Amino acid sequence: MLKYAFWNNKGGTGKTSLAFQAICRYAELNPEKRVLVIDACPQANVSELLLGGLTNNGGSKLLQEQGHVPRRSLGGYFQIRLPSPFNIPVFDAHDYIMSPRTQNHLIPANVSLVCGDPLLELQSNAINTLSNTQIPGTDTWIAVVDWITDFLAQLEDDFDTLFIDCNPSFSLYTQIALSSADRLVIPVMADDSSRRAVQNALSLVYGLSLPSPIYTTYAFNTKLINAGRPLPRVHVIAKNRITQYMGPASAYAAVLAAIEADISRLLVSHPQYFTFSVVEDGTVDIRDFQTTGVVAFARGLPFERLTSGKQTIGGHRVAVKEEYRQNAIKSVNALVAKL
Repeated sequence: MLKYAFWNNKGGTGKTSLAFQAICRYAELNPEKRVLVIDACPQANVSELLLGGLTNNGGSKLLQEQGHVPRRSLGGYFQIRLPSPFNIPVFDAHDYIMSPRTQNHLIPANVSLVCGDPLLELQSNAINTLSNTQIPGTDTWIAVVDWITDFLAQLEDDFDTLFIDCNPSFSLYTQIALSSADRLVIPVMADDSSRRAVQNALSLVYGLSLPSPIYTTYAFNTKLINAGRPLPRVHVIAKNRITQYMGPASAYAAVLAAIEADISRLLVSHPQYFTFSVVEDGTVDIRDFQTTGVVAFARGLPFERLTSGKQTIGGHRVAVKEEYRQNAIKSVNALVAKL
């Protein structure tokens, strides 16, 4: 199973909307692949999109999934791990997985979902406490960080590709998600805060540019490496919504060039953290989805399933231009081609 995580510790980069469209398009273009989505974000936005979005009652359908016994969500699985944090309890991973197509018939049939859950925020303090418990002979942090890995161990023969939508944080439940992934997809925006966000993300995951050596012992990468666990590697940096910023002499062009220069330097100094060796192979430009995106996300629709023309969203009439829809599909195809 090839495992991707969409993550940036900066919010507002379009991570979830990009993940939703990329997952659906990947599944459409690879119908023979069995795709599993794990929503590791308490906001559960990618789950709501897959289940129908705002106008097709995606939120209500999500609540129904969370109302199952056992609770059909990542929070439901974590709930059974809290009493047994360091030893794997008896459970069936399939109890926590559903098919979005049963609720939203325009989602590809080869997509399965472990829903997100606000319960993750409530569980966060308990998970942190458990990971810091002192038990002789037991690496409690690793035992907790392995929770999703333990879950996936039951599913190796059932799925070919995993996509995890991560919370824009570095909470322990985000670390649990990241540690189970092979590859990172990092969306960025064309602004200077995104440049800092990329630097911060690489610092958090790989321990780069830590302010003091004292942090090294407690760093995510140090603890994984000491336990013999592989680190996820950066696979794609998606420069998102660039057309709302860019002009030939735009200051934002300089920011994107600076991000690429940072990555180029790291490819030389730390090539082990990347799946690519030249910047062009690991970056992709994503144009702003504009009204096309607003309508698609309101209805929980992949761009391929969206019709052009005038639409009614929330009582307002809007127009989806076919040219813009095709441009959106082209951008998503460029990202999916990297996966």
